[in-house]
Amino acid sequence: MSRVAVKRRILRVKDSARLSKVDSLAAEEPLEIRLDGTPLTVTMRTPGDDFDLAAGFLVSEGAVGSAEDIATIRYCAGATVDGSNTYNVLDVRLAPGVPAPEPRNFYTTSSCGVCGKASLEAVRTVARWSAADDPVAVRQSTVATLPDRLRAAQRVFDRTGGLHAAGLFTADGEPLCVREDVGRHNAVDKLLGWALRNGRLPLRGTVLMVSGRASFELVQKAVMGGVPVLAAVSAPSSLAVELAAEEGLTLIGFLRGTSMNVYAGERRLDLTSGVGTGSAGARLPG
Repeated sequence: MSRVAVKRRILRVKDSARLSKVDSLAAEEPLEIRLDGTPLTVTMRTPGDDFDLAAGFLVSEGAVGSAEDIATIRYCAGATVDGSNTYNVLDVRLAPGVPAPEPRNFYTTSSCGVCGKASLEAVRTVARWSAADDPVAVRQSTVATLPDRLRAAQRVFDRTGGLHAAGLFTADGEPLCVREDVGRHNAVDKLLGWALRNGRLPLRGTVLMVSGRASFELVQKAVMGGVPVLAAVSAPSSLAVELAAEEGLTLIGFLRGTSMNVYAGERRLDLTSGVGTGSAGARLPG
């Protein structure tokens, strides 16, 4: 199934010139995630890697920590009144003995993440792994290459110009997995789900690179996946910096070439020309 881009006829206007043309738009559709048959959440997402998205969402919520915690993930047949399958409803079955997360009745949008929670404590989740214990170091020169490496892997962005991206890299800058979505948080959940389903959690010794800003939610997702370094091309929020410092996460923002701001965990950034302590990972298929 591939519905990541939709073609629409538009009117292109430049100065006094007008041109009717077909344009590619990033697809955005709702995905309902059910847990053992019970609706859990609805998120607006770009279709594709939906199983990873559902699994990663459960990682972010602290519900699962390994592939063995999930028995099955499947699309629900007959998701519409006429019985056709929209591929917009997923049912996740947890393995026997794995407790379900407490229902929170929240709605997730592609733009702002989890909404409607009353307080900061309501959005905090408890990590299974400590980012502070990860001794990895990354070279400044390596970090500087990550935005271009991430951009080079954005296949759908080239067609639509409308998707965020998140990529996992080794400390030596080797790409492990890249995911795209209309929502920043969805792209990261897709990475966490990929890691869970491939037995790679916790993501020790890795760098998470995101194409937009670094919000509180993205820092929390990195922490929940055991990621020690989060880099963003834009600004972090105050709560993102606060959480990163509290959890021992290295947080880098405004990453533009060799210029960057290190907001927390500067001990991991190696400014010398020597080799960092992270081990290079094999180039794996996304």
